[in-house]
Amino acid sequence: MNNHIVSIGTANPGKPILQSQIGAFMKMAHNLDSQEARKLNFVYRQTGIENRYSVIEDFMYEDPEEFNFFPSNATLEPFPGTKQRMGLFEKSGFGLAKVAILDCLKKTSYQASDITHMILVSCTGMFAPGLELEIMHAMGFRKDVERYAIHFMGCYAAFNGIKLADRICDSDPKAKVLILSVELCTIHFQKDYNEDNLLANALFGDGAAAALVMREEVGLSIKKFHSRIFKEGEKDMAWSIGDFGFEMRLSKYVPELLSKGLFEINDYLEEIFQLSKIRNFAIHPGGKQILQKVEEVFGIEKSQNLPSHEILKNFGNMSSATILFVLKKWLTETQPPGDILAMGFGPGLTLETLLLEK
Repeated sequence: MNNHIVSIGTANPGKPILQSQIGAFMKMAHNLDSQEARKLNFVYRQTGIENRYSVIEDFMYEDPEEFNFFPSNATLEPFPGTKQRMGLFEKSGFGLAKVAILDCLKKTSYQASDITHMILVSCTGMFAPGLELEIMHAMGFRKDVERYAIHFMGCYAAFNGIKLADRICDSDPKAKVLILSVELCTIHFQKDYNEDNLLANALFGDGAAAALVMREEVGLSIKKFHSRIFKEGEKDMAWSIGDFGFEMRLSKYVPELLSKGLFEINDYLEEIFQLSKIRNFAIHPGGKQILQKVEEVFGIEKSQNLPSHEILKNFGNMSSATILFVLKKWLTETQPPGDILAMGFGPGLTLETLLLEK
């Protein structure tokens, strides 16, 4: 018997912020002239994103007098350091996590006290004792819950969380494993105006997702995994800790590099997944171009990967939480049954692949 993703819950902070509103903030924060402002507007229109969410309401405003997190001046100086940003993660993470967990469990017959293992996933914040301990103390989890943390792996990290949960359930058929992804990407906004920051600031949003994995024949059946590293893109997507939050290196060449890598292993994916017979796809929506490139390589229609486009449109890229938002759509909405091939990408350049069955 395969293990299953039985339920998925999600949460976002505050109200949706229009992509155009965020663009207006960025033009102010970067102090752009008219030519660069037009370039920024073009990039934002091409993202396929209409709304994003953030724990920082300042992104809704152009007037520094309205700011609460950033200094109330156009230069944003003194610019918030990493300590202040991690403090915001610690302050805001629990509320989002709680909503996501309750949303997940309410669709099942299980309670927090039934959970045997917890896997925390995040690349945007960390502290100790961790967020998982705060959750255990406040939400009625057992004191002997086994805890694991997957930090700093990037957008594909939830795949590793699912993989670990699957292995746990294989070793203990009675296990009930809760995967929790909390990603507050926007707290790492960088005001230096360069290509990497322009792209990162245009794509990322905040969100949390919780998934329950166990040996029960309901939901999405976990069938097979595959990992692959494309070393050629190692320097084009990276994530490091700086003095002013975490710094993203995100080259405009990533979609092309990913396309090239997938094309090279297409025959191998056919061998292990019978790719040509799969009709349903859950591609991590790292950006509009990434979705388009993957669809081109596999020769599939947008309609076969539609939940990914919808999540990108309404939430942006929420790093590791994003794929769980996508899989929630496949799990809960009217979608065609059958195999689903899920893919995630991140620093490395890393590809994680997961075959599910609805």
